[in-house]
Amino acid sequence: MKPIIKVENLSKQYRLGAIGTGTIRNDFKRWWHSIQGKEDPFLKIGETNDRSTKSKSDFAWALKDINFEVMPGEVLGVIGKNGAGKSTLLKILSKVTGPTTGSISYNGRIGSLLEVGTGFHPELSGRENIFLNGAILGMTKNEIRSKLDEIIDFSGCERYIDTPVKRYSSGMTVRLGFAVAAHLEPEILVVDEVLAVGDAEFQKKAIGKMQDVSQKDGRTVLFVSHNMMSIKKLCTTGLLLKNGCVSMSGDISKVINAYELDNEEKVKLDLGSRSDRTGNGSVRITKCTLKGKSGQDTTSISCGEEFVIEVVLTRMLKNVNISDVGISLNICNLSGDKILQLSNDFLGQRIRITNNTTTIQYIIKRLPLNPGRYTIRAFISDRINILDWIEHVFVFDVEEGDFFGSGVIDNSSIFFTDHSFKIIS
Repeated sequence: MKPIIKVENLSKQYRLGAIGTGTIRNDFKRWWHSIQGKEDPFLKIGETNDRSTKSKSDFAWALKDINFEVMPGEVLGVIGKNGAGKSTLLKILSKVTGPTTGSISYNGRIGSLLEVGTGFHPELSGRENIFLNGAILGMTKNEIRSKLDEIIDFSGCERYIDTPVKRYSSGMTVRLGFAVAAHLEPEILVVDEVLAVGDAEFQKKAIGKMQDVSQKDGRTVLFVSHNMMSIKKLCTTGLLLKNGCVSMSGDISKVINAYELDNEEKVKLDLGSRSDRTGNGSVRITKCTLKGKSGQDTTSISCGEEFVIEVVLTRMLKNVNISDVGISLNICNLSGDKILQLSNDFLGQRIRITNNTTTIQYIIKRLPLNPGRYTIRAFISDRINILDWIEHVFVFDVEEGDFFGSGVIDNSSIFFTDHSFKIIS
């Protein structure tokens, strides 16, 4: 079977801080090399797309030597960290921007939803934009008209369909944009993380529609998301991008496992020296440990047991008191989806940091999580700024335990909560 998309040696280079080549001298040098049949000299200057390192180069590769094929009816999940090149890849596939080198072969029409409002004219009404998008896809008025009621109904924007799109909320715009892209029958549907703007009900509806499009209609879907649950549910194959390069491709479960394993590798580094963090740096989280009931450091805890997360904060600006601070810890699955959050804000308390190092503890009397592997996200903020934000602080395991003390153990839930019941009649 012939691939519906074939990507060969695809690369995309950007000049940092400027648009275009920058100088006449560089333009002439590029032209001189081209008439001699030589490679563009500026392509050799580019570096990998690694946000954690500094460079003196004016050029960076957003994507480098990407190769993959997508078969008809396949649902491909594109995953990776922020800045890995996912959105750039989808923009090139959707012909929003062109590649620097390489080629793409298509065997069908492409409908895409990359950003809120993509392909919409703000002065036109929702109805007019549906016809505009259909015309761009090469459809006739009669073809669009036959799908019009279905698109409007799916979007839930019927009351506002004759209102200019510039007056729509971001959620309404995404609803209509997805409805148009999914119902105008492109052979290839490209959807970026933009669905996260919609509410939970619409996200569920959109995932169901993409499943129908691929399974029933046999159309191809390329889907970018940070929500691994959605990726796992929808996609059959995956593409893992890292620093603009393909790190792994193949079965979606194996690709997700590789992505999660890469996140686990971070926690082996000394927390104080890690550079993959954001914030103004006035205070840093330099140590974070899990302690069991005995007070000893541990990496595993049983469901229902008491446990403590201890955090050490280091003041980077000496002799400056930092007041009105909130410290939050998110307990997440390995994909980064938040399950629980601990915060002094929830308890109505703010913290003043006066010492060079400050140690705080969060205590949970009974761990409510089911067996599995979890990670911690930690961040500090004042009323205005993020002081420190770091993902995957450490990984810990939750073992099977009797949360309720009843001898009944349920492994089908994500977490438990105290409750009671009574018979009233």
